[in-house]
Amino acid sequence: MRLAQILAAAAARGLDRLDAQLLLLHALGHDPNDRAWLLAHDQDQPTPEVLQRFDTAATRRLAGEPVAYLLGQKEFFGLSLQVDARVLVPRPDTETLVEWALEHLPGGGSALDLGTGSGAIALALAHARPDALVSAVDRSADALAVARANAEQLGLRVQFMQADWLQGVDGPYDLIVSNPPYIAAADPHLAALAHEPLSALASGADGLDDLRTITASAGAHLCPGGWLLLEHGYDQAEAVCALLQAQGFVQVGSRTDLAGIARCSGGQWPITG
Repeated sequence: MRLAQILAAAAARGLDRLDAQLLLLHALGHDPNDRAWLLAHDQDQPTPEVLQRFDTAATRRLAGEPVAYLLGQKEFFGLSLQVDARVLVPRPDTETLVEWALEHLPGGGSALDLGTGSGAIALALAHARPDALVSAVDRSADALAVARANAEQLGLRVQFMQADWLQGVDGPYDLIVSNPPYIAAADPHLAALAHEPLSALASGADGLDDLRTITASAGAHLCPGGWLLLEHGYDQAEAVCALLQAQGFVQVGSRTDLAGIARCSGGQWPITG
């Protein structure tokens, strides 16, 4: 069977064309981004081993497993990160949070990423601000293992710590940033995310439990004038801004993603005296 026929058969099974191309390139040992190679070699006949690897990956994808897990990597903010079922797959929407964070991370400043997962946010900050002191925490030892491996592979300096949000964390920091769980526990959309860690997705009846915890404790870990920036759900900006204001943050506002959705909210810890 030729490569073009393999892709046609995958489409007949219901596999998205781009997903099929990425998985086939991976099975062939090629860069998954080199789709031009597939066009130039669509009449090639792969080995039975390649066919088996592709069929296994296609079956898993059709069962809902994220492509990033099947490839073992995901690009985020220009960095190639190793990912697997121990961590949430980094989303492009979160790049909005990183861009905002970089506006408030001064040269030589300090930043803390809460719930770091694969290390995506912390590593993006460390890469863009090599003179900054970037730290990251996660309650999951498995997630921290993935994040540390990514930092080592990329040659980036980040201090990783195991903690439940800010419990036992020192400071103060110029910036605290987080993409915490924010989906309501009964949200039907969770069914489509069954292959990713639930603890990184759901947060109580209204999805705001972890955001409440972070906003309530962040001020004690921020420098005067420091910023807390949070990613949240598409319809949670008003609620998160209210949480920030209730805790005494000023300059509270939100940022939209490329789709025009208020994806992140944040505020500044007041400068007193």
